[in-house]
Amino acid sequence: MGVIPVSPERQEERVAGAWSYRAEVTEPQAKKPQARLAPTQADQPKPPGLLRLLAEDVACVKKRDPAARSLFEVLTIYPGVQALMAHRLAHRLWHWRLRYAARWISFVARAVTNIDIHPAARIGRRFFIDHGAGVVIGETAEIGNDCTLYHGVTLGGTSWAKAKRHPTLGDGVLVGAGAKILGPVILEDGVRVGANAVVVIDVPAGRTVVGIPGRIVQPVPGGKLPEQEIDLNHHLMPDPVGRAIACLLDRIEVLEQRLGEAPCDDCDPVDGVCGAQSFGEGKSPKKL
Repeated sequence: MGVIPVSPERQEERVAGAWSYRAEVTEPQAKKPQARLAPTQADQPKPPGLLRLLAEDVACVKKRDPAARSLFEVLTIYPGVQALMAHRLAHRLWHWRLRYAARWISFVARAVTNIDIHPAARIGRRFFIDHGAGVVIGETAEIGNDCTLYHGVTLGGTSWAKAKRHPTLGDGVLVGAGAKILGPVILEDGVRVGANAVVVIDVPAGRTVVGIPGRIVQPVPGGKLPEQEIDLNHHLMPDPVGRAIACLLDRIEVLEQRLGEAPCDDCDPVDGVCGAQSFGEGKSPKKL
């Protein structure tokens, strides 16, 4: 699976969302096709201002979280919003090569919110971290527009190489609580990741992934990508591991029934009565 397909109408918004978000790469990596757009051309649209990005972040939380009662509440006491505000600033400092200042802001944000976002991570517009506790986003992670992460999510690496080693999320991706997405894998637009899943493979657009390791269990109904509302219904998801265990239990029950029906040496071939079970007649069960 290579580059995430980008429609022309989305290209301008995606470039604006990522603006100059560009993690440092090694020379061999720079020759490979990039998973997301790298806005470096002079004719690309002007990136949105920091205040506009923050306003969109706050507004999207009010839309997606039914517990949010006001924009003021979202702005002041939502740790996910506060961590994202700090990251927006830290990322710009990182881009301006003020690396220590950027890391210091991220350090303070992590101490306050329990959310660890590396300043070099590229995050698109209208990003929502719900609850937020224990979220980790690595240096070369890339997140598209309109994505949602729940608490305990890790976008982690699988190597120590100074290259692309963290996941890439397309637009509208929803990651359930406790999920781990590891390595330079690509989750295309509209992917849903179930709670506590461990994803180490690329996932096509509009699919749902559950389990350890993560398995693709269902496409989008009707072939349409889901809208931006939260629709990760865990109680309706198939459970491949649970299904396999249930099949094994059913098989064991069938085998036990067959063993119970097998005749032994004490069985009467005429009336079918097993003498080994007649304890009152002084007989004992046959020892195997």
